[in-house]
Amino acid sequence: MFTLGRLIALTFLLIFGDALAASRSASTPAFAHLSSLQQKEIDELEHRTFDYFRDSSSQKNGLAPDHWPKDDSGDYFGSIAATGFALTAYGIGVERGWMKRSDAAKRTLATLQFFLDSEQGDAPSASGNHGFFYHFLDMESGRRYGSRPSIELSSLDTAELMAGVLFSMSYFDRATKDEITIRRLADDLYRRVDWPWFTNGTPLFEGGWTPEHSYDHNFYRGYSEGLILYLVALGSPTHAPDSTSWTRWAESYDETWGEFQGQEHLGGGPLFWHQYAQSWIDFRGIQDEYMRRRNIDYFTNSQRATLSQRQYAIHNPLGWKAYSETIWGLTACNGPRGATPPGSPDRYASDPKTFYGYVARGIGLNYTVDDGTIAPTAAISSIAFTPEIVIPTIEAMKAQYGDAIYTRYGFVDAFNPSFTFTDRPLRTGKIVPNMGWTDSVYIGIDQGPILSMIENFRTELVWTVMKKNKYVQDGLRRAGFQNGWLEPKPQPSSH
Repeated sequence: MFTLGRLIALTFLLIFGDALAASRSASTPAFAHLSSLQQKEIDELEHRTFDYFRDSSSQKNGLAPDHWPKDDSGDYFGSIAATGFALTAYGIGVERGWMKRSDAAKRTLATLQFFLDSEQGDAPSASGNHGFFYHFLDMESGRRYGSRPSIELSSLDTAELMAGVLFSMSYFDRATKDEITIRRLADDLYRRVDWPWFTNGTPLFEGGWTPEHSYDHNFYRGYSEGLILYLVALGSPTHAPDSTSWTRWAESYDETWGEFQGQEHLGGGPLFWHQYAQSWIDFRGIQDEYMRRRNIDYFTNSQRATLSQRQYAIHNPLGWKAYSETIWGLTACNGPRGATPPGSPDRYASDPKTFYGYVARGIGLNYTVDDGTIAPTAAISSIAFTPEIVIPTIEAMKAQYGDAIYTRYGFVDAFNPSFTFTDRPLRTGKIVPNMGWTDSVYIGIDQGPILSMIENFRTELVWTVMKKNKYVQDGLRRAGFQNGWLEPKPQPSSH
């Protein structure tokens, strides 16, 4: 029986429930201690980055584009990894009050239904095979983009898609028809992935497969972004890989452990190697065998890697323009170099310094790819690791370059103050007088970590949701992770 008070309360929740979502997640102490101006700036950046996924993703099939807006190259396609980040973005949008929960559920439902219904098999024009999906899909049809032999079925990108699927499974936990269906579809999608098929009879994952050339024999082995691949795969209740896969994956860690720029850590060149898995998984206080031996965890390791990148920029051994304690960040991103016209010699090959297009920039003990191109996502997506150096960097980038790099959807993908040539072909971006090259597009897999890691810094939302997922817990435990939040909570005594 409804009393007047209960009726008023129910009406209030129906009208204002989604607007109140932002207050449900308590701020972390680190965020709460920022000045009101800094909190406002972080909120604005997060909001703009969320809007990227809301506005760019297809409402019909949920696919998020690889890059957006469309560039002059004519290429425009969906990215399954970016779609994993988009699925995660919707829950963040609800909690921030930027999206109604019902709308987020419908977006998520359309995405999951598309992937479940899409064609699987050996046909070159299918969307996937054995539960995996092609790296890039046509934004309209959802099939392999252009049926190009160069576009591979991707183990890693499927894992990033599945991380978003698992987030959706645990976030949409209500008893509504849509949310019940989301949980069922997410479970079906995840259970369908035949992870051992992509190991090609070994304990390690191949990188790609195509119907034209089979496996690429580019195994994921040793510390890299593949961290998320092995953990998501190991959690499978139906098709988990061999139990030795994590041991084989980690057995070469010692090759990249050492001191770099004053920090001793497990190395990696691009910062996205540290950020992708931790966009979803909270590694604080939990350790696998290797990290127990080193007496740190992956979170601390990534803090050290971030600090070493900043120190590298301060030292600036290659003498690039603008590098400093507040202008830094190397990761996979676009660059100023365009394609050389077919059949013509590369007349810029003899330049004193080499510039690149899209490439995985980064630095470390055994890795140096640095052409002066700074990717804002590299620093910003480390905000949960080292807010004390990231927040001044955000402020400095905005102050120094303004709307040349900070626009409607946050920071553009990259910029390069050292590239000032006006006679070079550009694939994307433009030359800004007295500044250098700046990109004109955003890349979904660079936007995704910005959004997730800002929210984890603010409220730990994504980490908290993923901790509830049994498959995530199982994947970590099968990889040998112990301690911290993975330990079972003591049961209350019955006496």
